[in-house]
Amino acid sequence: MLRKARIAVFVSGGGTNLEALLKAQESGAIPHGEIVLVIASNETAYALTRAANHGVPGTAVPRKQMSQEAFEAAITEKLAEYKVDIIVLAGFLSILSENFVRQWPDRILNIHPSLIPSFCGKGMYGLKVHEAALAKGVKVTGATVHLVNEIPDGGKILLQKAVDILPGDTPEILQRRVMEQAEWVLLPQAAEMLCKQITEN
Repeated sequence: MLRKARIAVFVSGGGTNLEALLKAQESGAIPHGEIVLVIASNETAYALTRAANHGVPGTAVPRKQMSQEAFEAAITEKLAEYKVDIIVLAGFLSILSENFVRQWPDRILNIHPSLIPSFCGKGMYGLKVHEAALAKGVKVTGATVHLVNEIPDGGKILLQKAVDILPGDTPEILQRRVMEQAEWVLLPQAAEMLCKQITEN
């Protein structure tokens, strides 16, 4: 293999999906890619500690202190500095503009904790997704990894995995099961798929 695709992971919080990606990389499950940078939308994100623990550079670009344009300009500068090929949104709660996304065609992966098109759209993130699934009374939920494009809620679905909802589930219990059985499995697989496609074309 001549080179590996260079991956930046965008995070906003604890970084459990980032941890899954880092462990997958270390186990050899992402042979065509390498995580070279972690960008957090706030300075207190524990994901930055996770990145440091694995020897990966991390930086905070605080969304609340900047305009959208300044925020994305700062991100773009970091991506250029680290020669990034693909972006993985792993619990990244800041919205990226259509203009930004358009500059990364078929190069941005996002994970959503439901089977799209169910329980997605504005305001649907984190525990809110699992609360909605339980309130609806569905028997199955899951996670979806998709490519992001400039159309809101648009993008090509790459991978989905179903997860059973069990009697007695709370949003927190369901969230953990979806992460363990779907998110932490799918995200490294999708990253490898995209990295392989980029490096072999």
